[in-house]
Amino acid sequence: MLSISIVTPCYNEAENVDELYERIQNAMQGQGYEYEHIFIDNASTDRTVEKIRVLAAKDGRVKAIINTRNFGHIRSPYYGLLQAKGDAVIVMASDLQDPPERIPEFIRQWESGYKAVIGVKTKSQEAGLFYLFRTLYYKTLRSLSEVELIEHFTGFGLYDQQVIETLRQLNDPYPYFRGLIAELGFPIARIEFTQPRRKRGISKNNFYTLYDMAMLGLTGYTKIPLRLATMLGFLSAAISFLVGLAYLIYKLVDWQNFSLGLAPVVIGLFFLGSIQLIFLGIVGEYIGAIYTQVMHRPLVIEKERINF
Repeated sequence: MLSISIVTPCYNEAENVDELYERIQNAMQGQGYEYEHIFIDNASTDRTVEKIRVLAAKDGRVKAIINTRNFGHIRSPYYGLLQAKGDAVIVMASDLQDPPERIPEFIRQWESGYKAVIGVKTKSQEAGLFYLFRTLYYKTLRSLSEVELIEHFTGFGLYDQQVIETLRQLNDPYPYFRGLIAELGFPIARIEFTQPRRKRGISKNNFYTLYDMAMLGLTGYTKIPLRLATMLGFLSAAISFLVGLAYLIYKLVDWQNFSLGLAPVVIGLFFLGSIQLIFLGIVGEYIGAIYTQVMHRPLVIEKERINF
C-alpha cells in the first residue's frame, strides 16, 4: 500500500500539537493510505516535546526528530521534509494556519498526476496591512526573478517522492524552498485557501526572520539589484559630470556674482554616500549567500529520534 508522510515543523507549539494531531488524523481517515506524522522540533523551550512524546507513545504513526538547538525557520523544516520516506510528503506549519482539512484535496490532485500540489493563500485573516506588504514583496520578486515564482506560497503542500529525491540531490545548505519548487519545473496544482488567524500561541516570525526570507529569495533568484547598482553608478556619475560642467560654465560667465555655497556640496555628499551604503549592503547579501553555500554546514544536528 502507498504511504504518505506528513511533516509538521514546530517550535514552542505546546498549545497546538494535540489539536494538530487530531485534525490530521481526521483528515487522513478514509483516504486509503498508510501515513506517518513526523514532528521536527527546533529545540522548543516549552512543553512541546513532552506532548509529542505522549502522542508517540499512544500512536506509532507519530514520529519525532528533536534538534540539539534552534536551527532557524529555513533549515529545520527543510531537513524534516528530506527525512520523509512516504510516496508523497505533505508539509505544513504546526500553528494551524495551514489547515489540515485541505489534505484530501492535495491527495486527489496528486492521484491525478501532479508531482506537487501547493496551498496558495488567496485571503488571510491576519492584519490587512501585513498581507498587503507580503503581496507587494511577492509581486516585486516575481517581476525581478528569472523564475516564475508563486505568490503567497509558503511551502504548505504535497510533494511526490520524486520531487523530494531531487531536492536531496541538490544538497542545498540554506534553501529558498518556495523558489526551488517553482524552479524544478514539475507539474504543479494549486489549491487556494484562506489562512486563518492564529488561535493560540504567538507567531515565531519577526522582522529579522521575514527580512532573512526576503533577502534569500532576492539573492537566489535575481541579479537585477547588482546590475541596478552598476547602472545607477553610471547615471550618478553622468549627472554629477553634467551638473559640474553647468556650474563651471555659470562661474566663467558670471565670475563676480556667482557663489556656490555649501548646501549643494553637503546634500550631494550625503546622497551619494547613502546610495553607496545601500548597494554595499546588497552586495554584502550576495556575498553572505555565497559564504553560506561554501561553508556547507549541515542543515540541523539531531538530538533524538522517536518512533523511527
